[in-house]
Amino acid sequence: MEKINPGAAAYHYEQLAGILEGRIRAGTYAAGSRLPGEMLLAQEFEVGSNTVRKALEILRNRGLVVTMRARGTFVAESLPEA
Repeated sequence: MEKINPGAAAYHYEQLAGILEGRIRAGTYAAGSRLPGEMLLAQEFEVGSNTVRKALEILRNRGLVVTMRARGTFVAESLPEA
């Protein structure tokens, strides 16, 4: 299981975005599937919900996920090139 490295130079939200992007590109989270909720991700990676929100914002900006109000965050149907 991937972990956030507290001693790394990268911010926690950057590390989390990288981990989630890796899972998306590896197919762990399939296109169109719903990602675990913010609270579940926060618990899994032992970070705060703000860290999760910032990581998801990075993924949205990269075109990897889409967030739908009151429904959750979903993997984009077509992924941009890495």
